Amino acid sequence: MFQTLIDVILPVFIVIGCGYGATRAGYFTASHIDGLMRFTQQFAIPCLLFIAIANLDLSVGFDPYLMLSFYGGATACFIIGTFGAHTLFGRDWQDSIVIGFCCLFSNSVLLGLPIAERAYGADNLTGNYAIIAFHAPFCYGLGITVMEIVRNTGKPVHVLATSVLSAMFKNALILGIVLGFLVNIFGLTLPQVTSDALNLISQAALPGALFALGGILVQHRPEGDLRIIAFICVLSLIVHPSLSMLFGTSLALPQDLFRSSVLTAAMAPGFNAYIFANMYGRSKRVVASSVLIATGVSGITVWLWLIVLT
Repeated sequence: MFQTLIDVILPVFIVIGCGYGATRAGYFTASHIDGLMRFTQQFAIPCLLFIAIANLDLSVGFDPYLMLSFYGGATACFIIGTFGAHTLFGRDWQDSIVIGFCCLFSNSVLLGLPIAERAYGADNLTGNYAIIAFHAPFCYGLGITVMEIVRNTGKPVHVLATSVLSAMFKNALILGIVLGFLVNIFGLTLPQVTSDALNLISQAALPGALFALGGILVQHRPEGDLRIIAFICVLSLIVHPSLSMLFGTSLALPQDLFRSSVLTAAMAPGFNAYIFANMYGRSKRVVASSVLIATGVSGITVWLWLIVLT
């Protein structure tokens, strides 16, 4: 059991810790870390996702039961998080939607991919990439649509649609995924030199993003209502993977896809939750603190989920 913690989870958190320690010690400034995160989020990770989706066997990875298992749990957590924030903690609807989004958006790339790769091998990530292919479009689509409905109540439908599409397609992750789908579906072949360049860039994506994540955590001290932060952590780290396990078992998912669904659902909220909060200027302190605390706690909870999945 402890060997799983050491071999699979600890290396990922050591890289995060290196980013945290180097930034705390002053070797990296906030602007350095922001630049590194911008490079990984806006360039390297979109390249990684483009390559993965372009080469993905769509007939194997896109099992509808896999999508139902993962996204059924995610949507339930979004609904519970939104209504819970409003009814239990007295937040207005816009704050509540941001909190619900934090419960919805698992860190499928920065934490989910490296942990799954170390746990099950690079050849068993088909389910992870299938989930990731829809992750940003689904989560942003759901969160932005609900938020824009609340914000634009009474405005024409075309104004709402324009707001949603504009917000979604400014996201580089979504653009990388869409381009990957186009290459895959139309059977396009990239020149070898282009593929080699993209592979070189994508190799920097996960370690760079993990290091930057550690540096960003320095900038956000745990502040705010600890009750609602605990509420977010429970939904993200316990309820979502439990629902994915329940749905996956009921739907008899193949083992590799089942593990991808549950393990990805068990990840802490991704930094995109803070980006969403920042987009609308709502609940930023609570979301930043939730990402920080849940990321730390997930070192233990993910280890326990790995034990459950063995």
